[in-house]
Formats: sequence, C-alpha cells, structure tokens
Amino acid sequence: MRYEIEFKPRAFKDLQKLPKAAQRRVLKKIEGLRRDLSGDVKRLTASTEEFRLRVGDYRVLFELEGAVVVVYRVIHRKDAY
Repeated sequence: MRYEIEFKPRAFKDLQKLPKAAQRRVLKKIEGLRRDLSGDVKRLTASTEEFRLRVGDYRVLFELEGAVVVVYRVIHRKDAY
C-alpha cells in the first residue's frame, strides 16, 4: 500500500531542533513509510492508530488516517513516552 505523508506543525518544529545529520536520517526513514510500514515501527496502544518509528535515539510518533501517515512529533527517546 502507498501512503501519503502529512506533518503537523509541531513535528516541523521538532525536526528543526535536531542536528542536521539527525534530520537527514529521520527524513529518510519517514520517506520509507510512503511504501509500507516496515522498519522499526510499533503500535503504541492496541485501541488506537498511534505508532512510533525508531530512528536511533529519536522517535517519530505518527497516526494512520486511512492512507495518510500523520506525523505529530519527532523527539528524543528520553522524552517520547
């Protein structure tokens, strides 16, 4: 299945705070979500459509809304949960 990627404003702010190398790595992994939800993706709770993608020490928190991946946070793992 092919997914669209949508960023919430908070996710853009989070990305801008990251070092440039981390930004590139995170964006590359997010682009990989367009094809499928493979990689280190886990569902956060069984009752919602919230997921996390692990990229080194950072976590990309996103939701699925049909065929749209809505990224709402990109944060360090110590602050993610």
